[in-house]
Amino acid sequence: MGIVLGYQKTLAKPVTLSGIGVHGGKPVTASFLPADPDTGIVFHRKDADGKLHVIKALASEIGATDLCTSLGNRGVKVDTVEHLMAALMAMEIDNLVIEIDGSEVPILDGTSTCFIEAFEQAGLVSQPAKRRFIRVTRTVRVETGGSWAEFRPYDGTRFEVEIDFECPLIGRQGFSSDMNAQVFRREIASARTFGFMKDVEKLWASGHALGSSLDNSLVIGDDNSVINPGGLRFPDEFVRHKTLDAVGDLALAGAPFIGCFRSYRSGHRLNAAALRALLSDHSAFDIVESSGKRTGGRSADLVAVNAPVHAPWVL
Repeated sequence: MGIVLGYQKTLAKPVTLSGIGVHGGKPVTASFLPADPDTGIVFHRKDADGKLHVIKALASEIGATDLCTSLGNRGVKVDTVEHLMAALMAMEIDNLVIEIDGSEVPILDGTSTCFIEAFEQAGLVSQPAKRRFIRVTRTVRVETGGSWAEFRPYDGTRFEVEIDFECPLIGRQGFSSDMNAQVFRREIASARTFGFMKDVEKLWASGHALGSSLDNSLVIGDDNSVINPGGLRFPDEFVRHKTLDAVGDLALAGAPFIGCFRSYRSGHRLNAAALRALLSDHSAFDIVESSGKRTGGRSADLVAVNAPVHAPWVL
């Protein structure tokens, strides 16, 4: 998040979380293991027969984006990675191996909070390699119908997310802020994934939302009211969760970005399209790292570096 200069980080020790997949409804366990510098975020998915599949958490690996963000192909994939990826970005964790025994990241409480708490418990360590950043140098925009998403140059990391639903409980909401670890934890991390009761039967019939419950989802009833006891955590919890999703989706760039991400009525598919559009246009970004100076953590501290042709942000 933000421009956190210095060195790459990984976990100090392994940590494991178990739960169910929100769509498949099956139990799954994920173990988060420290990794060497420049490893990035990598999933090791184990099949029932013990076969291991390696899937990198990168834009080039994005598969389906209908109801969640999936990595890999239909045969070997890991679904619903966005809440986890948002937590990793928020914690400024650059390198991690995630051993997972199912095809979906556990939904836990439907937010990024449980992941953040687990990573805080494990602790972080700095590594002998500088963090690199994708700095947006010119505007890149994608549109579909009345929805759009774009990256703009900005001296920092900023999100401006707007949603617009016909449901009167939600309506038109916006969240705009420079983003850093503190803002994410305080304003975004606990915003829950949400859905509508009227869509449940259709989702079940298609094999989705089988693990959804009031414990992990914010549910809107047929009368346009919140079913969950206690109601909303924020008056605009819906757009805050959409911002959480955007943070997680854009974490698949392979490095933190410096710029402003703006969107209107976007979702996983459009977030991914915007990220691919940026990374496919090498004139729209450069790769930078800390100059070693201590002048406030803004762009003055950054110097451009030559990225290898096999770098994860090259599409």
